[in-house]
Amino acid sequence: RRPPPPQSALEKVAAQEGLSLHQLSGQWFLVSMASRCSYLAEHSHQMEATTMTITVLDGQSLAVSTFRKLDRMCWEIRQHYLPAQAPGRFLLKGHRKSSKVDVVVGEADASSFVILYYQKGRSISVKLYGRTSVVSDAIMDKFEQRVRAVGLSEDVLYHFPTYGFCDSPDEFHILD
Repeated sequence: RRPPPPQSALEKVAAQEGLSLHQLSGQWFLVSMASRCSYLAEHSHQMEATTMTITVLDGQSLAVSTFRKLDRMCWEIRQHYLPAQAPGRFLLKGHRKSSKVDVVVGEADASSFVILYYQKGRSISVKLYGRTSVVSDAIMDKFEQRVRAVGLSEDVLYHFPTYGFCDSPDEFHILD
């Protein structure tokens, strides 16, 4: 018999208890992100202010629209988070089987912040969203603790601009 596969970092993350998805509805500002993504490391000087709007579709799945600038044009990226095995856990399906992303709502206070975990393959990233583009030091400390708990260090922590947001792309700049 083979030993069971090692537990992924995301399986160890507890989803927010008692979370009502409707509390997550509305606009969120991307404040910080922790990721070992090499593209992010090389292009961190080009990061743009990013917002996300969440709409609860059927009480279980989420429609997520991310708004950001690319080459000075406002883009909207639309994604559909499907419910996974447990509350607070979602699956983001790509076009290929290998491109699925597991998502966990790790911690949230619907009035001020949400910490989301994303895992694709063995790679994990953590994002901090706020209801405003700036969050309190206490929330930032909590985020940094969560980042360290999944084995990421502060050298892969990126803070996003607090200005220059966009919220309405033209019809040619929408990705589904």
